[in-house]
Amino acid sequence: MTDVPGKKGSIATSAQTKKRQSNRRTAIVDIGSNSIRLVVYQGPARVPATLFNEKVMAGLGRELSTTGAIGEDSMALAVRGLKRFHRLCTDMEVDSILTFATAAVRDASNGDDLLKAARKIGYDVAVLKGEEEAELAALGVVSGMPDATGIVGDLGGGSLELAMIRQGKVLDRYSFPLGVFRVADLRAKNTDGLKAQIRKMLKKTGWEKQAQQLPFYLVGGSWRSLARLDMFDSNYPLPVIHNYEMEPRRAQRLVRRLAQLNRDKLKSVPGLSASRIPTLNDAAWLLSMLVRYLNSSKMVVSAYGVREGLLFQNITKHEAAHDPLLLATEDAGAAQARFPANSKLLGEWISEIFCDDPAEWHRIRQAACNLGDVAWRANPNFRAERGLEIGLHGNWVGITGSEREMLGQALFTSFGGGNYIFPGGGQLADEQATKRAICWGLAMRLGQRLSGGTRNPLEQTEIRKSGKKLELTVASDLIDLYGDAVAKRHANLANMMGLEPVMTGV
Repeated sequence: MTDVPGKKGSIATSAQTKKRQSNRRTAIVDIGSNSIRLVVYQGPARVPATLFNEKVMAGLGRELSTTGAIGEDSMALAVRGLKRFHRLCTDMEVDSILTFATAAVRDASNGDDLLKAARKIGYDVAVLKGEEEAELAALGVVSGMPDATGIVGDLGGGSLELAMIRQGKVLDRYSFPLGVFRVADLRAKNTDGLKAQIRKMLKKTGWEKQAQQLPFYLVGGSWRSLARLDMFDSNYPLPVIHNYEMEPRRAQRLVRRLAQLNRDKLKSVPGLSASRIPTLNDAAWLLSMLVRYLNSSKMVVSAYGVREGLLFQNITKHEAAHDPLLLATEDAGAAQARFPANSKLLGEWISEIFCDDPAEWHRIRQAACNLGDVAWRANPNFRAERGLEIGLHGNWVGITGSEREMLGQALFTSFGGGNYIFPGGGQLADEQATKRAICWGLAMRLGQRLSGGTRNPLEQTEIRKSGKKLELTVASDLIDLYGDAVAKRHANLANMMGLEPVMTGV
């Protein structure tokens, strides 16, 4: 994959020789068949934060199936957008710009014209081969869902990329000329012929048996827009697209639903980009064909794709091994902490009383502790809401919808939300999980009040369950820290857990 940005001999080589720093800014310019997008990242290499994100719906692949070329209007719009993006990168003091182009530039008879214009502006564009694009899309999914196993489908304007992944490893990769623009033209000519063509293409993968009952991961703006519509129709309570799941039959339902909706009604769907509406019918039709052929167990939406796959490809194995949720929450929490962050210590301090939690909950509890200081600078009357907003709607990956509710609930409680479910909560996480998250929040609240957010008190105290007692052991020289406010929080936590609060000195 020598043409992929970031590989040896490509545009990222010089950037890779520099020392990796968390404050470095990296820009990615993605010249796709439907849109051209600039994303500027900064932060930990494993999960950098997005500083800026903008797209231009240039439609480079719109005329490929009829003329074989990029249209004049699309070309002009693309060049204007690229000039703007380059200027923004300069003003944002970006350290490196990674630029790649996909199917439209790859296949268009005048693709070189756009490449020449981009080079004149200052870009060094890598034109991805189809299989390279498929691999990067798959790596993007793995980056956000480390244990993912199934088929990744990346739908663009000019092509469809498919890849098999198993427990974070990318296996087979394929690219087919089935982007939404091409599907639209082919359906208009001969739908039955297109169905036969798709079956023939998919047969090349040899996945008829090994892909049965595996998840199908959705990548690409058109499919994410379909998911937005499904979330709206099903009254899904969480406006976060990443890791949203749909049953396979929902694909065919979306086909029927779109036949009933006009453009104005679709514009009213929250989060649905108006520029994606023209492609939705064909995107839904193709999705229903694929999940039926592959006999997929479910559809899972990934907010990560080729761009994130490119970043993931360029980090070390050690960096790649980090849990993306814990790393991101630790970085965000440290940036907003009152004192040098003690999130790991707080997590350890409360862990003993929750040692019987299911294994998958331990990381959610630690993520809450990582964010345990994020709302202290908010107005005291709104700290609980601030904590909830960060936990529930933060730009996290490696976390499901029910786990987001647990994270948000723990922070809501920790910052003063009381022993109550947050407004609108308890819809994705069950009663047991919600109650446990409240207990986490109360324990965090106790630890923060006892220590004032500092390390020493946590290092010299211990909280544990002993029979029917919740014992807080305090070193003798710190006994004065056990004041009324601490005692009340100790009692509140004990009562919620059905235990008796006991303080002992040593």
